[in-house]
Amino acid sequence: MPPQPSMAEQMRSGKGFIAALDQSGGSTPKALRLYGVDDSAYSTQDEMFDLIHGMRTRIATATAFTGEKVVGAILFEMTMERDIGGKPAAAFLWEERGVVPFLKIDKGLEAEADGVQLMKPIPDLDDLLDRAVAHGVFGTKERSVINAANAKGIAEIVAQQFELGRKVLAKGLVPILEPEITISIPDKAEAETILLEEITRHLDSVPNGQQLMLKLTLPTKANLYTPLIGHPKVMRVVALSGGYSRDDANRMLAENKGMIASFSRALTEGLSVEQSDEAFQATISKSIGSIHDASVT
Repeated sequence: MPPQPSMAEQMRSGKGFIAALDQSGGSTPKALRLYGVDDSAYSTQDEMFDLIHGMRTRIATATAFTGEKVVGAILFEMTMERDIGGKPAAAFLWEERGVVPFLKIDKGLEAEADGVQLMKPIPDLDDLLDRAVAHGVFGTKERSVINAANAKGIAEIVAQQFELGRKVLAKGLVPILEPEITISIPDKAEAETILLEEITRHLDSVPNGQQLMLKLTLPTKANLYTPLIGHPKVMRVVALSGGYSRDDANRMLAENKGMIASFSRALTEGLSVEQSDEAFQATISKSIGSIHDASVT
């Protein structure tokens, strides 16, 4: 049996995609409803998180959920602190599945200003990053949102992302910067051009010898982000599905050479709490296979 690659090797050259299993308190109710769990099924936040952890566990322990096609997975903080398959979640992913663990660290979005929503402050950031390191997490993910092709706002959002990214790098972790562009805005293509320029400019601030990752909305113009994919300070460029159906997201992803998926809702599309184990395994296997194929096209 060949030796297992390091986490960094897997992220640089692994043939597959990153599963986003990081629904937060705000997005969990919708994720549960799509999974067939109505709001009436829980009355407290603890009960809600128990239910979503059950869904995540079912996905992570599925036969098809291995590093062969799923090179990484992004965890919610509470998931990192829980067990999957009798092991701490991050250890289970890497040791039992060969899947590189990441941690979502942002704490939600500020109100919109200048066409963007910056990240809220992250209290106890040092402690959170130290706990991630202790759990064996490889990197982090931090999301903010662009709602208009506003040069001032996009400049601010990219500056904030890179400032946080440098703090993550200083802890020995690899950040996934995620300045998401809302797919429904009329000036999406213009926003993407501005975003590309800002990211390219800020990459000079990444210390030599270090790399970060980027999670970006699938672009209107295919292969727009090719210069970032080939940049020496970028380990990987991954795509978010952003509300596109899985079929549409896969089609667009396949048109963008070198980008791999980091899908959440598109990954869980079609899964249901009511499914038998056989039906669940078949559905998640088909989903993983289609997203993998689009990622390696």
